[in-house]
Amino acid sequence: MTLGQTNSVFAAELEHRLVKDFLDILILELVEAQPMWGYMIIKKTESQYGVKLRHGALYPMLNSLDARGFIRSKRQLEKGRVRKVYEITSEGRKMLDVYLEFMKKQMSRKRSGSE
Repeated sequence: MTLGQTNSVFAAELEHRLVKDFLDILILELVEAQPMWGYMIIKKTESQYGVKLRHGALYPMLNSLDARGFIRSKRQLEKGRVRKVYEITSEGRKMLDVYLEFMKKQMSRKRSGSE
């Protein structure tokens, strides 16, 4: 295996782990970009990250995010079907801001060599 192939394998593995470990953040980012229903979240996650979410992982996370006030859902008619559409709340945006600020700080610390 070449170095480029090895790096690709590591990158794919890391992306998969991050999606699984930060599923709540990923969902917040997706519904911040546009309100969407569960199946659409599954498809976007698969197309953007190569990770196929199972309903058993997604819907408990959506329910948890809703209970914590980070997202809200509403039923709306989409293409002739009633769907439960999720959108981010102001609290969800605050959570994303805190996460992004934390990640920036971590990246800055690593680049500067400080611990």
